[in-house]
Amino acid sequence: MTQSWGPRPPDTADGAEWRPALDIPAPGPQRRWTVLLRWLLLIPQYIVLTLLGIAAFFVTVAGWFAALFTGRLPDPIASFLGKYLAYETRIVASSMLLVDRYPPFALTAPDYPVQIELRPTTLNRLAVLFRLILMIPAAIIANLVASGWFALCWIFWIIGIVLGRQPEPVFGASAAVARYRMRFGAYASMLTPVYPKGLLGDQQGTKAEPAAGAAPPEARSATRPLLLDTTAKVLIWAFLVLGLAVQIVARTAPSADEHDYRGLANPVQVVHPVGRS
Repeated sequence: MTQSWGPRPPDTADGAEWRPALDIPAPGPQRRWTVLLRWLLLIPQYIVLTLLGIAAFFVTVAGWFAALFTGRLPDPIASFLGKYLAYETRIVASSMLLVDRYPPFALTAPDYPVQIELRPTTLNRLAVLFRLILMIPAAIIANLVASGWFALCWIFWIIGIVLGRQPEPVFGASAAVARYRMRFGAYASMLTPVYPKGLLGDQQGTKAEPAAGAAPPEARSATRPLLLDTTAKVLIWAFLVLGLAVQIVARTAPSADEHDYRGLANPVQVVHPVGRS
């Protein structure tokens, strides 16, 4: 597994595009009782993550000004934001039933099965200036796919309890969502200049693939490369469609004030609460 943040490497001569990488082991048996109580057990983690997120917000603002003038994130800022993103990704992977091991309360966890790899590099100042605008499309996709996954997560939860593991297509689709979310977080916090990509997995025949006749690179983990079958890709499209439906319903449902106003004219009514992702 890779470290969450390493020393600043020299610029590559070939100018190859580096995408933040996520390493998760292949799906294996999970203890059913931890699957049953997974989201309850992770409540303390999310409390800590929220507190760290407040600090990460202000550090990101400071990093934005630094990157705007220097074209790079200062190493202390990049290191903290990279470790925060790694910590968040570990919690997300656990909550999505991708791993059974409980994440530690630590920014650095080199022995944990979920790792990310970031390679700091120079940033385009113009892209930094308009980062909030540029990341809107990726933010929409990340929100839709996360909402769609949340709409189906109870099915994955039941499958995990019954089978004691996640089927390969469910694992692959969930890992793709977790990786896209991680890449979006890296782009939003200026840890990478590369726009979030790879929601449908890694494709064959890209620049990262070996030349004809060359030996293929050894797989680093089950998600590196992340090769999805048709079922996993269909699941991802279902996440997007369901996420869009959830957002439409959430925005078109009458608010509490509207219900109260209508109740003055029609005191007999049933209010159906709408869950938000």
